[in-house]
Parts: sequence; structure tokens; C-alpha cells
Amino acid sequence: MSYFNELYQEVILDHNKRPRNFGELPEADCQADGNNPLCGDRLTVYLKIDGNTVTDVRFKGAGCAISTASASIMTETLKGKTAEEIERMFRKFHAMVTGKTTPSAEATADLGKLAVFEGVSGYPVRVKCATLPWHTMLAALHHSDDTVSTE
Repeated sequence: MSYFNELYQEVILDHNKRPRNFGELPEADCQADGNNPLCGDRLTVYLKIDGNTVTDVRFKGAGCAISTASASIMTETLKGKTAEEIERMFRKFHAMVTGKTTPSAEATADLGKLAVFEGVSGYPVRVKCATLPWHTMLAALHHSDDTVSTE
């Protein structure tokens, strides 16, 4: 296993064991629920928004290591971002994990820690785990009342 693969695995395991921004956000402006029936991932994403900027984001739930780590890193990444920046970041992340693009050094720099999920594209079942928190967050951002499902 290469040094980078080991490093990426360490980052994912760390965020799974000690997820950042885990828990409810009582003063949330919006929230959404997500479910991945295939893997059993279930989560709720909470957003606090000031104008067009996400000032706080948290999640709660239970899921596999990929889903939990994705939610954890997502919450760290999105604080302070506008809705437009978040939508752009989602598109880049989604293209990377679905294998539609191979991230260049520039794209990887834009994604920061999210680049650790590049290897997920080789495991289609895991793509759903990695993207569930993102689809759920977008549902919250758009004030959707529907539960997000990967099926």
C-alpha cells in the first residue's frame, strides 16, 4: 500500500472514530434526514445560515466509516461557505467519488481533506456511503422535507 493510501485511510479512520461537529444543532435554520438502506447509514444534517453563508453545520446519526468520515470532513469544510460555493464543492466532490473526473493537483487543493475519498470511485457501493451526507446537506440547504435516500 502506498504512503498516500495509508495516509488517506488514517484520515478516514480518525474522522470515523472522532467525528467532528457531531451532534444536534438546536438553533439550526434547516435540517434534513438521509438514509442509505443498503449500508444502514442514517443521519441528520443541521445548518445554521446567516444570509447566504453557512455559519455552522453539524450532523448526528450512525453509519459506516466512509459515511461518518464523509459527514465529519464535510462539516469542517462547509463552515463559512456560501450556498454557491457549497454547490460547486459538491459537484467537484461528486465527480471525483463517482470517477467522472480524476482530480488534478488544483482540484485536489480545492477539495482539501475531501480528496481522501478519491479511492471510493473504485467501489460503487461505497460511493453512496460517501455522498449520502452531501445529498442530505443539500436537501437541508434547499429546505426539502423529503428524506434523502441513496436508493
